[in-house]
Amino acid sequence: MSLPLLTLKRLSFTHSAVYICLLTVWIIPGLAGAEMVFGLSHGIGWIVMVLLILNALRTRVVSMRAAVAVAVLGGIGPFFGSYELQREQRERERSADGPRDEPGDRATSLQSAR
Repeated sequence: MSLPLLTLKRLSFTHSAVYICLLTVWIIPGLAGAEMVFGLSHGIGWIVMVLLILNALRTRVVSMRAAVAVAVLGGIGPFFGSYELQREQRERERSADGPRDEPGDRATSLQSAR
C-alpha cells in the first residue's frame, strides 16, 4: 500500500520548504545551530521521500519520471520532485476531465476528419 499522490505532493512541498530554510540559515552567518537542525531535517526528509516514492513507484501511484525527480534530483534540490509531482497531478486531473473540444486542437481535428 502506498500514499496517494496528493499526500506525496504535500510532503514534497514540505521538504522543499525545509530546504529553503536550510539555504537561508546557511547564507546568514552565525546560525550554525539552525543550520544543523535544517540540514538534518533535509537529510532525513530526503531519505523518507525516497522510500515513499519508491513504494509509490512500485504500486504505480507515480510515474518513473516523478520518482527519478524525487529520488535522484531531490538530494540536490527537492524542488525538482515537487514540480514533477505537481505536473503529474495536473496531468491526471486534465485526463480525468476527458478530451476537450477546443478550436484548433489537433486531436479534435483528427477525430472530425474521420
